[in-house]
Amino acid sequence: MKRLHSTKRFLIYLMTTVVIANIALIIVYALIEPHEPKDLPVRDYAEIHSEGVLRAVTEYNMTDYYIANDTASGFHYELIRCFAQTHGLQLEIIPEMSFEKRLNGLWDTTFDVIAYGIPVTRGLTDTVAFTMPITRSKQVLVQRNRTTDSLKYIAGQLDLAQKTLYVAQGSPVVNRIRNLSNEIADTIYVKEIEKYGQEQLLALVANGDIDYAVVSEQVAATAIDSFPQLDISTGISFTQFYAWATRKSAPALCDSLNVWLKDYMQTAEYDKLYHKYYPNH
Repeated sequence: MKRLHSTKRFLIYLMTTVVIANIALIIVYALIEPHEPKDLPVRDYAEIHSEGVLRAVTEYNMTDYYIANDTASGFHYELIRCFAQTHGLQLEIIPEMSFEKRLNGLWDTTFDVIAYGIPVTRGLTDTVAFTMPITRSKQVLVQRNRTTDSLKYIAGQLDLAQKTLYVAQGSPVVNRIRNLSNEIADTIYVKEIEKYGQEQLLALVANGDIDYAVVSEQVAATAIDSFPQLDISTGISFTQFYAWATRKSAPALCDSLNVWLKDYMQTAEYDKLYHKYYPNH
């Protein structure tokens, strides 16, 4: 009988411990999960149109937004500029290398739209409003090729065990790497870099400052000609949709972008723009 009571007490203790642990995890997750702050001034399409200024944030690289000979260029820059012109808005474009800072700036109304290819993931759909898909791509491993560095060359995803991968700070690819770590049943370490964007990560790998990075295939494929010592053939994710992001509290802006994108992406002008920056896609 004593043993029965002892067993019951142990089961009650065990169940209580599990419940408390689960509650603690829920609380911690709620605290650390990024989300749009409440009680901020409303800034939707009506407010933007009234001011006459659309504030867009993007990444500075040779695909999305860059300046050469005092002229701004880039796929996402030209696309958001066309939207602004069509709607009689002045475009204010702000380059920001940290994905985390782009999100924070979006939420506190410093920016109105992240005009940059963001992989549409379940985690982010809880925190931002995505536009319709604009491009498709996947995340790839950036490493020095076998000829340049045969000792550290990775032939496939299973070889990523115990390796350290560098990504831009706050990049949504972090979750994908964690999932991949589970899939290969071994640890893959991730380090987030605040100061550099994807193109700079390629340069760091090429120069031997770091061994491995993960970036969008579109960015990597555009820049690879400048880094013949690099290999980008190993995929980290499946092909995904990429879109722009707005605040969830700005549904009219998201709707306006979607209506315009749906029409514009059917035009020959859009095809010309797309193949100008993604000739191999």
